[in-house]
Amino acid sequence: MNPFKFITHPSEISSWLGVVTALGLLLTLVGSVSGAGVFPYTVHKTVLDNGLTVLIVPFDSPGVVAYYTVVRTGSRNEVEPGHSGFAHFFEHMMFRGTEKYPEDKYNDMLKAIGADTNASTTDDFTTYYINASASALDTIMDLESDRFQNLKYSEPAFRTEAGSILGEYNKNNSIPFQSLFEKLRDTAYTTHTYKHTTMGFLADIQDMPNQYEYSLKFFDRWYRPENCVLIIVGDVQSDSTLAMVKKYYGNWKRGTYQLQKTVEPPQTSPRQGHVEWKNRTLPYLVLAYHVPAFSTDNLDGPALDLLSQLVVSETSPLYQKLVIENQQVDFLGGGWGKHRDPYLFTIQTRIKKPADQAAVQKDIEDALQSAQTQLFSEAQLNRARSFLKYSFLMGLNTPSAIARQLTSYAELTADPASMDQYFAMYEQVTPQKLQEVAKRYFKPENQTQITLSTGGAR
Repeated sequence: MNPFKFITHPSEISSWLGVVTALGLLLTLVGSVSGAGVFPYTVHKTVLDNGLTVLIVPFDSPGVVAYYTVVRTGSRNEVEPGHSGFAHFFEHMMFRGTEKYPEDKYNDMLKAIGADTNASTTDDFTTYYINASASALDTIMDLESDRFQNLKYSEPAFRTEAGSILGEYNKNNSIPFQSLFEKLRDTAYTTHTYKHTTMGFLADIQDMPNQYEYSLKFFDRWYRPENCVLIIVGDVQSDSTLAMVKKYYGNWKRGTYQLQKTVEPPQTSPRQGHVEWKNRTLPYLVLAYHVPAFSTDNLDGPALDLLSQLVVSETSPLYQKLVIENQQVDFLGGGWGKHRDPYLFTIQTRIKKPADQAAVQKDIEDALQSAQTQLFSEAQLNRARSFLKYSFLMGLNTPSAIARQLTSYAELTADPASMDQYFAMYEQVTPQKLQEVAKRYFKPENQTQITLSTGGAR
């Protein structure tokens, strides 16, 4: 039996749902590794007539529900010059209220039900979540459906929030990593909207108070049912919950806007960038390589996941050498971030002595070169596969954790089955495939190097 039983008719109820004890979860993990679907809970998927995708996961969490709304819009969608940062900006504006539930009333009602609520924005999507009592589901759905259909804010309120965005940008950029990755994106990309971070370009953020009319256009374009996925996990019944969704979201009108995507041309020569930090800090180094978009058809993505485990994880020879034995760096990490469009495989580290920077970079590049010339063993590959699967599954222990994992695939494909499809691809990756992928992407002409240090040292 495949533990990911994909249900499109709400009347079908999985008979084995219940408390996942430690033993039960272990048995599920063993089944997953042996070839069954990786996601161990039943997902009831429905697409409403207006295009809203609804994912309901009954989970034995008495009295608790996680309620996530995924808007498949992030900084990737900010294709018009001068308007970067608006996806993140709308994360803030969505808490400004409606005529039915003004901001104060909205907040008071959430407090009354003891809800934990927040939101976040990424390159590809924006997520709004509420964790609360399952008995308050009707109230939650009333509040959330109203603000997604009827958000209303004044121009003064818009200007006030725009000012806070600038403050957030300045706060974030007091952290070296934020500036480092801002420089990386600006250097690695020439055309695609991944050139700017989720926060956006500083000049655009500074001009946001003047963009009230554009903000209304942005909401009208992207906050539409066909662009959203509603995820409800916890102490719920699929039939009654779906009926409630139809009641509150059924009249939400579809949009018509289509994204005109930008395409990044291939990188043909190495690039470099440097951030001079005003305060004292150890030097940072990031190496990045262009890699493909997420796909359930292309084995390159799963191969890159496995390469990150084999080359830069804590069990890798490179980590052992740089962090444990030589103690030249205080951390080493990296990998491929799954994105809807071609993104970057990054390796980042912080070096204890500036004089060691060149040697550290050479060791990293040598490890990448080794992956191109020497085959990993089947035993190494199997250990990496097991780690990726078990670490994923062992985190699925609360409604919110389950919803977060569904979110990461809902934003990529709007289809939870893509999770099973992707994890199954790990089994198809061979040592030869790892070598092939390493050769394809870890080339000098595909590398972007970014450094950050005090006083211009590089």
